[in-house]
Amino acid sequence: MIRHPDAGPQRRAVLASIAAGAVAAVLPARGADQPTRVAAAGLGASLPRADGPLKVSGRAPYAVEHRIEGLVHAVVAQSTVPAGRIATVDLEAARAVPGVVAAYAHGSGLRIAPAEVFSKGGAATENFLPLQDDRVRWNGQHVALVVAEIFEQATEAAALVRIEYEESPAVIDPEATGAGRTPLDQLSVAWGDAQAALDAAPVRVEGAYTTPREYNLPIEPHACIAAWEGDSLTVWEPSQWVAGARSIIADWMGIGVDKVRVVSPFVGGAFGCKVSPHPHVALACAAAREIGRPVKLALTRPQTFTGYGGRPRTHQRLSLGADGDGRLVSIVHEGWNETAIDDVHVEPCNAVTPIMYAVPNLASRHSLAPVNTVNPGWFRAPGENPSAFAIETAMDELAHALGMDPLELRLRNYAEFDQQAKLPWTTRRLREAYAAGAEAFGWSQRSHEPRSMREGRELIGWGMASGTYPVRRSAGDAEVVVKDDGSVEVRSAGIDMGTGTYTILAQAAAEVLTIPVDRIGVLLGDTDLPLAPLAGGSQLANLLVGAVVKAARAARERLLDLAANHPRSPLSGARANDLLLSEGHVRPARNASKGIHVGDLVRALGEGPLVARADTFKPGATEDDRRMTNQTFQRMIAPTDGGVSAHAWSAQFVEVRVDEDFGTVRVRRMVGAFDSGRVYNPRLARSQWMGGMVMGLGQALLEEGQVDPRTGRVMNANLADYLVAVNADVPKITTLSVGVPDFAATALGGKAVGELGIVGVAAAIGNAVFHATGRRVRDLPITLDKLIS
Repeated sequence: MIRHPDAGPQRRAVLASIAAGAVAAVLPARGADQPTRVAAAGLGASLPRADGPLKVSGRAPYAVEHRIEGLVHAVVAQSTVPAGRIATVDLEAARAVPGVVAAYAHGSGLRIAPAEVFSKGGAATENFLPLQDDRVRWNGQHVALVVAEIFEQATEAAALVRIEYEESPAVIDPEATGAGRTPLDQLSVAWGDAQAALDAAPVRVEGAYTTPREYNLPIEPHACIAAWEGDSLTVWEPSQWVAGARSIIADWMGIGVDKVRVVSPFVGGAFGCKVSPHPHVALACAAAREIGRPVKLALTRPQTFTGYGGRPRTHQRLSLGADGDGRLVSIVHEGWNETAIDDVHVEPCNAVTPIMYAVPNLASRHSLAPVNTVNPGWFRAPGENPSAFAIETAMDELAHALGMDPLELRLRNYAEFDQQAKLPWTTRRLREAYAAGAEAFGWSQRSHEPRSMREGRELIGWGMASGTYPVRRSAGDAEVVVKDDGSVEVRSAGIDMGTGTYTILAQAAAEVLTIPVDRIGVLLGDTDLPLAPLAGGSQLANLLVGAVVKAARAARERLLDLAANHPRSPLSGARANDLLLSEGHVRPARNASKGIHVGDLVRALGEGPLVARADTFKPGATEDDRRMTNQTFQRMIAPTDGGVSAHAWSAQFVEVRVDEDFGTVRVRRMVGAFDSGRVYNPRLARSQWMGGMVMGLGQALLEEGQVDPRTGRVMNANLADYLVAVNADVPKITTLSVGVPDFAATALGGKAVGELGIVGVAAAIGNAVFHATGRRVRDLPITLDKLIS
């Protein structure tokens, strides 16, 4: 348990509950003397997720499931117009509902200060502050808050809030006349003379490629509990980054970060939408301070569509020029993404274009299109995902124009180095991914001509695409504690949002300490633990495994040193170099049958648990470096730092069946081959790759946020009308690992896993649909009306 000198009884009980819940997220402990095969449980072993039993049995404590004395419930009311000002607010009917504790609108006194956004050195993803002025910026904006003793009372009262608006013209459609564009010069990429080379190219293809609004929709909606104790605040918030959340909340409340604790031991999915706390969290914290009681605020599923923006709509115009042999001579690319009217989100649609293929001339620009919407945000593989959809679809179009196999075209334009950064790759096993994926799929049996493969009334299409995701890196801390019963506890503020962090950190410690993995507990998701940066950008596994391995090595060396030199050690007098740690025992190297159990050694020393802490900061890192890493995005290491370019790579192969009469598309099988470097747990990596591929299937065929062009209202803000892939949509999926340890990318050789799986999937499915039907759909999702019109 984490101890706090000033913790009151209630706070201590809560801390104990969290600690017990997180420790339970490992396999049931076996007796210390039971034999085990430690080597089989270290990094590289295919262990199941340790937190799985807790989750399927309902024992995993999620953010809003904690019982706190005096808790009250808050419900937000939302605007019904897309732009304008609030003329009048009538809260009296809401306040008259039995059980209502308070009701707030702008001018009611809820004080929320600005938090620094990430683009300016902070951690917040939006500037917007709820209930701080009378402006309405989008339909669904938080405009009032009701707090009551029970949730049903708050819900009823929120429905009775009466607001009149002074509407103003709104920009709903980013392609409408008068919609603006803001060029982002920092994203412009150019070399050679792309336009002249394109004009002279013997073979050219050009198209406009669009993706609609797409929403993250984790099973656990956005929700939090905020509780003050004096001038200190604890927030239970599903978070991908508790340290960043603490910084933002401290800014909102105008208090020091040392006065804020954020707890997030389990996260019910995120996919980017829980990188930082959103405005509803600010409301809960401010209301809890005003009322003097803990406040729970849970957004409904429809409210999550406007409480957070999801992936924005994107538009790309892409032109490829090639010679008669299929070698690219030019790429000209221009794109934009929608963003909020007075906020900024960048979905860099040219993230993949400059690095995927060798080309002597390239010009790419990206712009923003401000509209009246909630500020968009990150969604799995932001930038790389839509960028790959455009370039990989265009490459398929070029292959068709040349009469060439799409895989042969990609191999012919293989990039041997990073042309944008002019740096060598750390490793790039994309050729191996092509070969392994093609072999497993049976690509050599593909007929080239569209509509040439069928079975009865079903047209069969085979398509493929490439994918990539950068290796981003940040420094982090971890602590390894060896207890007097021989068990070990790993501690870090990093989180597990379903990716398997609990499991692989236990594996990392088990491998170094040669202690059974089921004797290792893992504590995560609490700002009282050693701090860790963002779980996003597919970086957390690599950085935390690195920190845990360093801490475990330090613990091992300390154990051996104490065993040899501490006067109360049964092995005192031995040389540390002559001792080894094996199967939970410290043993003489020359007489492995003797020795002492680690727990017995710690007890004999009589000094309490042995604690070792380590980090992955560079030597000489200052406290400011640590603060910036833990509270901002400013210390994230780019994939091109260090004189090399570090990326993960993939090749996706898909078979679709299209009903010739009705135009319905079914994906029959998918094969993905991945270069993610060293894989720490193949079972968990496969789960992540498959999850990305399933999300890519949904993106290609189903997902589309529908916005009323008159009112800006999201018309399908629910899981009945916003379609995502379900089990019946998902075919047989094969995943293949072709990576090798890449120690130039990360300390232990791993590369990106979680985000890589989705990149290129939508293009592969679209290319397969073209192969089946001869109809090219460049506007996602691919629906039957686009095939039969």
